[in-house]
Amino acid sequence: MKSPQVSTVIIALVFAGFAFFLFSLIEPTQTSVAIAIFIAAFVAPLIGFNHSSESSTSDDIKTLYVGNLPYRANEASVRELFSTIGQVHSVRLMKDKHTGKRRGFGFVEMSANDTDKAVEALNDKEFQQRTLKVREAKERPEKEAE
Repeated sequence: MKSPQVSTVIIALVFAGFAFFLFSLIEPTQTSVAIAIFIAAFVAPLIGFNHSSESSTSDDIKTLYVGNLPYRANEASVRELFSTIGQVHSVRLMKDKHTGKRRGFGFVEMSANDTDKAVEALNDKEFQQRTLKVREAKERPEKEAE
């Protein structure tokens, strides 16, 4: 579960202050409190939604190729390794279609701001007794439909 953003907490505090002020002026009834909570439940997410969509567009994601991975490495261990450098969005380790065994390479999606640091810090570094090869992934050519 994601923790609330600072702006969401500030909006909640403003609503709480407004409700406190409003209910100190009038004698609150159960109905008026229920209506205020009902309205706040719909308005608060709408205000927070616009802010979060702006921040997600400014944070680009890039994919890194990670080669020479040990076959015993799993997604959690690779995520933990790259999380020391920056924010990891996803980890995909490739497996053989027929045997289901890992193929020794994978892809890590990270914030674009952190990818250069990750390549510099982890390329040619030892991980579980293997020397990693980390670089920015090339675009995959699209297959033509036949």
